[in-house]
Amino acid sequence: MLKKILVANRGEIAVRIIRACQELGLETVAIYSEADRGAPQVRMAQEAYYIGPPPVNESYLQGDKIIDVALRCDADGIHPGYGFLAENANFAEAVMSAGLTWIGPPPEAIRLMGDKVAARATMARAGVPLLPGTGMSDDMRDDELLAAADAIGFPLLVKATAGGGGKGMRVVRKMDDLAEAIRVARGEAKSAFGDGRVYVEKLIENARHVEIQILGDTHGNIIHLGERECSIQRRHQKLVEESPSPVVDEELRQKMGAIAVEAARAVGYYSAGTMEYVLDRDKNFYFLEMNTRLQVEHPVTELVTGVDLVKEMIRIASGRKLRYEQNDIDVKGWAIECRIMAEDPSNDFMPSTGRLLGLTTPTGPGVRVDSGIQYGVEITPYYDSLMAKLVVWGETRGEAIMRMRRALEEFRITGVMTTVPLHIQLMNSTRFQAGQIDTSFLEQTFTFNQITEPEHVCAAAIAATLVAHQRNRQAILLHQGGSSPWRLYGRREVLDRRIR
Repeated sequence: MLKKILVANRGEIAVRIIRACQELGLETVAIYSEADRGAPQVRMAQEAYYIGPPPVNESYLQGDKIIDVALRCDADGIHPGYGFLAENANFAEAVMSAGLTWIGPPPEAIRLMGDKVAARATMARAGVPLLPGTGMSDDMRDDELLAAADAIGFPLLVKATAGGGGKGMRVVRKMDDLAEAIRVARGEAKSAFGDGRVYVEKLIENARHVEIQILGDTHGNIIHLGERECSIQRRHQKLVEESPSPVVDEELRQKMGAIAVEAARAVGYYSAGTMEYVLDRDKNFYFLEMNTRLQVEHPVTELVTGVDLVKEMIRIASGRKLRYEQNDIDVKGWAIECRIMAEDPSNDFMPSTGRLLGLTTPTGPGVRVDSGIQYGVEITPYYDSLMAKLVVWGETRGEAIMRMRRALEEFRITGVMTTVPLHIQLMNSTRFQAGQIDTSFLEQTFTFNQITEPEHVCAAAIAATLVAHQRNRQAILLHQGGSSPWRLYGRREVLDRRIR
């Protein structure tokens, strides 16, 4: 078993991994940039090491520096979390070459599934249903893509071969717009991933985004843990996830899960991973991509199955056999996750930065908060806007929605704009409550109307005045060398007497 793990990440996922390690009796090592010097993961880990300035290229993406820290502090394993270096096959290989344990899937699988063209070809051989597209050859010229698109038909997506998160992706509805979309997608993909290759794929209108969680060990055992519904998105990035899906029945769940397991077996996969599908109105599903890492939304699966995915990743990396068989996995109840983002939903989700002047997190039965923030922390423009994940469990979907609404109303964050008001309105939406959602729901069906009550405006003005007054008092005290108002008053009285 591993004894000391370096967490090569920040924010809520770093805190999540540290907590799992603590429960396993393992020592933890955190890394931090200058902007994260006072972050929660720094306080929670037994050791913490500075790795560079705030920009990710100078800190959290410095793989050699992270490995050097791990070796210097005698860590024996590295957990990458998600994002940053989590799906970097070269980093995974470097970790293993340094004699450290990589807590994740094999580098070969990361590299294969990270290239969407290679992934589509591999999935086709494994019998996974694919959307019509060009992603079966290594690279195509613009004129070849134009010719292929005419045969595939519109609407379609131009997608980057490498990467994800909506970068290098464009929706095209007519031939006249395709050439420009290819040019822009190539440029964006080159800038984001260093790889300008793109391909085109049929766009399924009003589709759902449904994914299957898989878990495998190094002894050839692979299982799936049911599905997650991830259709509430903005700009191809998820905002709300739930498990199970409102439209997936047991027969479809087992069919999607079995194909995901066979696909994972085809690439020699182990550790945690996710097979993502597009589900159309007729419940036909098609391969979208495979994420070779822990997903942001993994808590909803943990709540309905009782399986701690982070602990399992650590045990698997230690060489242990999977503790579960497929028959052991039983989905109970319903879980919903809301990603609490430092963004302004009333202003096209523009990022919001600043210092947190107030923070109250919800509690109560069936409520879980995975957070990377604390009172007084600075929300900077250097990193992803995800601050926390609010996750609830209920016996039914209706109970989970009611519990989420109650928990959201308890969530108080002052100092930056957040998506909490949007999430509350979503929970109140009759369309959402009925499960009538798809990936275009936020953009085409749902309208965010933030209602500002007069008493709330008044309360905000009073709070702002009090904060300004408190800051002025602190500034005066600091200027006076820390003297209290009582001492200052006493000194003035003495001076007044002397002057008289």
